[in-house]
Amino acid sequence: MYSSSNHSNGYHPHQQHEDNRFGQTHSHSKDRVRRYTRGGATSTNSRRDSHGHAGPTSASALRVSDQPQKPATDFDMAYFHSYAHVGIHEEMIKDRVRTETYRTAIMQHQSAIAGKVVVDVGCGTGILSIFCAQAGAKRVYAVDASEIALQANEVVKANNLSDTVIVLHGRVEDVEIDEEVDVIISEWMGYMLLYESMLGSVITARDRWLKPGGLILPSHATLYMAPVTHSDRYSESIDFWRNVYGIDMSAMLPLAKQCAFEEPCVETITGENVLTWPHVVKHVDCYTITIHELESVTTRYKFKSMMRAPLHGFAFWFDVEFSGPAVSPTNNHTLSLLVDNNPIDGSQRKKRANPNETLVLSTAPEDPPTHWQQTMIYFYDPIEVEQDQLIEGSVTLSQSKENARFMNIHLEYASGGRAFVKESVMR
Repeated sequence: MYSSSNHSNGYHPHQQHEDNRFGQTHSHSKDRVRRYTRGGATSTNSRRDSHGHAGPTSASALRVSDQPQKPATDFDMAYFHSYAHVGIHEEMIKDRVRTETYRTAIMQHQSAIAGKVVVDVGCGTGILSIFCAQAGAKRVYAVDASEIALQANEVVKANNLSDTVIVLHGRVEDVEIDEEVDVIISEWMGYMLLYESMLGSVITARDRWLKPGGLILPSHATLYMAPVTHSDRYSESIDFWRNVYGIDMSAMLPLAKQCAFEEPCVETITGENVLTWPHVVKHVDCYTITIHELESVTTRYKFKSMMRAPLHGFAFWFDVEFSGPAVSPTNNHTLSLLVDNNPIDGSQRKKRANPNETLVLSTAPEDPPTHWQQTMIYFYDPIEVEQDQLIEGSVTLSQSKENARFMNIHLEYASGGRAFVKESVMR
C-alpha cells in the first residue's frame, strides 16, 4: 500500500511516527521523484532510458510473443510515454561517468561480445547497442517500449548498422527473438538503485533468452545507506523561516518541513556529510536474482557515529560491477566496503592494486558525480548525536501494490534512547 499523507504524527510509547501531517494527497499517476537544487526541491520526470515492460508497438519492428503476458497498466503506459522526451536521454548520455563506464565495460568484454548475439534491454536512443556493434557483435537486438525506439531505429540507419542492430519496439515480455543470446546489456538502475523496477525486465530477458554461461552487463549491484549530517540543507529549507526580513514566520516551520522532507530527495552530497561507513542494504547478482526478491527488501543496520553532529537523515547510493558469472561476489569490490562495520578506508578502494580488477560504476558521495546523485531521506527534526553514539534500526523497501514502479520506504531508527518511524513513497 501507499504510505499516504494521512498517517498520524505524534509520540507513541517509545516511538515517534514521522509522516505526513496535513492530509494532503498525491496523484498516484505521476512517475516522479523530488530533486533538490539550491532553489529548492523540484519534481523531475523519471531519469532513465525507457527500459521497461510495456508500450505501444511498431508494426515494422516488433515481433510479438504467442505466449499470454501480463498486460501493461496505465502506470506503465505513462512511464513509457515519459521516456519519449529527448531531454531524459540527453541527461543520461551527457553523464560521462555513466556512458564512458558502459563503453569501457563493453570493450573490456569485447572477446565475449565479438561475433556474438546481444540484447540491449531498454535501448533508449540505441547508444549501448551501437557500442556493442562497434565491438564486433554479430547481432544486437535493441528492445525498448517507448516511442524513442523509432528514433533509435533512425540512429542505427544513419550509422549504417541496420544489418547488425535490430530495433524491437515493445515489451521485453512481448517481443520475440528467435535465438538464444550470448550477452545482455542494460542500463536499468533507477534512483536508489531499485526505483522504477526496471531490473525485472533484465531478469525476464535473462530467463527467456540468455544462454547458459552468458554475460550480463552490469553483472552485480549493491545498494548502500549511511547516516548523514547536512546543516546547510536544513538551514536553507527550514531555518530560513525563523526570520524573514525581520518577520517571525516560524509558524511556517511545520509546513516547510513537510514540503521539504516528506518524500525522498535526489541531490548531491559529499563524503563530509557522511557520519559513518556505509551499510549494505541489498546485493544483487544479476545472474541469479529473481523477480520475487525485488518485491520487498529489508535490512537491519547499526552504525557508530564518527563525530559529534546533528543527524539529519540517511543517504542511499549504489554501485554496479561489470564481471562474468564466475566471479564470486565475496572476492570483488561489492562487499569490500563493509565487514562488521569496519570497512577498508574509502580512499583506498580507488587505488586498485590489480589493474584487471572488476570495473565499477559508483554513485557514492566521494566518487565523481553522476546524474543519479544520492537519494536522501531526511528527518523532520534532526537528532544530536555524540561521537561513537549508536544509530540503529531497519529499513524496508517495497514495491507499491498499485504501481510497482513506485517504492514504499519504511524506516525505523533509534539513537540516544529515542525511537522513530518514518514512512515515505518514492514516486
